Amino acid sequence: QVQLVESGGGLVQAGGSLRLSCVASGRTFSGYVMGWFRQAPGKEREFVARINWSGGSTYYSDSVKGRFTISRDVAKNTLYLQMNSLKPEDTAVYYCTASYGGTYWGQGTQVTVSS
Repeated sequence: QVQLVESGGGLVQAGGSLRLSCVASGRTFSGYVMGWFRQAPGKEREFVARINWSGGSTYYSDSVKGRFTISRDVAKNTLYLQMNSLKPEDTAVYYCTASYGGTYWGQGTQVTVSS
């Protein structure tokens, strides 16, 4: 059973930084695509970034490109999202995902950016 546990969310002022972590367990993730999504109040869930677990190639949404960096530590089975230059519109619940055919979701971690 795949488990994804996020941490690192919190309250930060605009312009600040946070690093989210997601510990993945339950299997080896070779061949998986790991990612981050977010959902703001009253809005649909949206894609943020993804990374190929094996090769490390990355892809970002236009809204976070240049500000956020997705990375992984294969030895620790941990996915990261470094978020810099945060904006109030980045306020959302952030979810970690693991995809290989179907998609597993974490429980989410709240990020709040104050203006």
